[in-house]
Amino acid sequence: MTQQTIAMKGIARIESGSTHGWFVRGYCNGKTHSKLFSDRKNGGKDEALALAQVHRDQLHAHLETIPKEARRRLVVSDSRNTAGELGVSRITKTGQNDVEYACHSVSWRPDPGVPKSTSFSVKKYGEEKAFKMAVEHRRKMMRETHGADIYRKINAEHRKREST
Repeated sequence: MTQQTIAMKGIARIESGSTHGWFVRGYCNGKTHSKLFSDRKNGGKDEALALAQVHRDQLHAHLETIPKEARRRLVVSDSRNTAGELGVSRITKTGQNDVEYACHSVSWRPDPGVPKSTSFSVKKYGEEKAFKMAVEHRRKMMRETHGADIYRKINAEHRKREST
């Protein structure tokens, strides 16, 4: 980045209709913080820019003091899912001595960026029971992570998407 680019980071020039000035923007936790420094109200283009730069520096210093919220994204459907339950899939693992075996794998994230998984053997439990155990485990983990009403929220999201 050049010195000029750094000096203008977070500042944009607005010249539209009767609006002429410098627009300062900063972002934190999904919220936009902005302010316009009008040429006319601030003594001209250069004076407005100087005030905008000072405000931008103060704004960024303030935004850095705000704790970052851990944001979770809840996926409610995926067209690639063929198992019928998100986070559950039938896979083949390779064990000791290169022996392959089928199982139903379960994945979830107890915290943002922390993946967890386990699996249920088809040989040990049978196809239907292994799948059922995987689904039950996934739902248990989802309730622990997102709260007891998580499936009510997911169903509401499905209904909302189907009605549009």
